[in-house]
Amino acid sequence: MIMQQILNRDLIKDKVFCRAFGVFVFAILTCLGAFIRIPLPFSPVPLTLQTLFVIFSGLFLGPIGAVSQVFYIVLGIWGLPIFTNAGFGISYLLGPTGGYLFGFVLTALILGIISKTLTTNFKLLVIIILSSLLILFCGSIWLAFLLRISFGRALFLGMLPFIPGDIVKSLLAYSIYKKIRPRIQEIF
Repeated sequence: MIMQQILNRDLIKDKVFCRAFGVFVFAILTCLGAFIRIPLPFSPVPLTLQTLFVIFSGLFLGPIGAVSQVFYIVLGIWGLPIFTNAGFGISYLLGPTGGYLFGFVLTALILGIISKTLTTNFKLLVIIILSSLLILFCGSIWLAFLLRISFGRALFLGMLPFIPGDIVKSLLAYSIYKKIRPRIQEIF
């Protein structure tokens, strides 16, 4: 009984620890998501599970979810082989997936801000799907610039093939979050 009171008071009610732990966990999950990948022969960008964890970071941590994505990027820049294809270093940000990495931060931030104010489930689902598409949009902009191709071609290479998978990941994230939302709000 006393131990439970200590845990509730010191760990759950002091959300600083929980949020810091959440930042660490979502950075690690994003790392792991990079290793679950399916290469596409027509695109320089593979399908990964990272976007699911980016969405979760924004939903669970709110705007602080962006910090977990910045932490993920910083770990990769420092030399840990945690980017897709075990990539690392600052030069990786200048490669084909650099725009998606920026999109991770932006998406976690925006989704984290907006999701806390939504009251209806339908609006939340729409925002989750649009947030997922924001990652793809950021990546496509970067591909157009990097590969010196038209924006339409960049959308074809960097966005369109990923939309079905991202909608499935968005639906999964929504269904899980909807079930555990009250507990998440209590913890984070």
